[in-house]
Amino acid sequence: MTEPVNDDLDDEPAEPVRPRRRGIYILPNLFTLGALFGGFYAIVMAMNGRFENACIGIFCAAVLDSLDGRVARMTNTQSAFGEQMDSLSDMVSFGAAPALIVYEWALKGLGKAGWIAAFVYCACAALRLARFNTNIGVVDKRYFQGLPSPAAAAIVIGFIWVLDDAGYKGVSVLPVLPWVAFSVALYAGLTMVTNVPFYSFKDVSFKRSVPFIVIVAIALGIAVINIHPPAVLFGLFCVYGLSGYVIYAMRKAKGKPVSVIATSTDEPDERGLH
Repeated sequence: MTEPVNDDLDDEPAEPVRPRRRGIYILPNLFTLGALFGGFYAIVMAMNGRFENACIGIFCAAVLDSLDGRVARMTNTQSAFGEQMDSLSDMVSFGAAPALIVYEWALKGLGKAGWIAAFVYCACAALRLARFNTNIGVVDKRYFQGLPSPAAAAIVIGFIWVLDDAGYKGVSVLPVLPWVAFSVALYAGLTMVTNVPFYSFKDVSFKRSVPFIVIVAIALGIAVINIHPPAVLFGLFCVYGLSGYVIYAMRKAKGKPVSVIATSTDEPDERGLH
């Protein structure tokens, strides 16, 4: 005999399934918040005329920004929230902050030309970050498309740090230096929105073993930086800021494609870019 089926159970409404609340990974976002604080701290210091502290704040933000993504990948804590947070932090620390600092340090003495140069740098940083986010899936991971915003900020801030350390005060009222700062800000800003390839160092893995000489070289590099941090760091980033044009010229001379954008996976020259 078959038991009777209770039809009343079928009429009961199904209990709605609540979507799982999505959390936020703490570790990588702590680095991002630290970078954001570095940019905010730099702005506050510049407003108070303490430009050396402002420069240190930007360089600390650059170090923290270089770590948050690697920490997220190493701990498998990548998230869409973290990507958006990183972009917003970069816009403050490497876009708005350097523009405001260089304006306060030198460009305000140039009148309208000064704030235009500062705005061009800030706008180029925003455009560069927006392009990076939209092209992230079609760019050769070995290269950046244009000068990355932390390096651009390091060039502008490094220039300020070197001269401030050399004893130049009240630069905005001097006859020549404000125009040099004007040129540096425009160069850094416009280079961010070019298609010139800059090596990204993303293929460097910290999980692989390296020869002993690499550790020795890193120790020597740290020692050299400590000889005179403003001049050494500014020099390193100036070299990096010119390296993209050297790569561009070498590729052009050899007849190789200079774009780091892959438009099709079927093209032989674009294999491996996706």
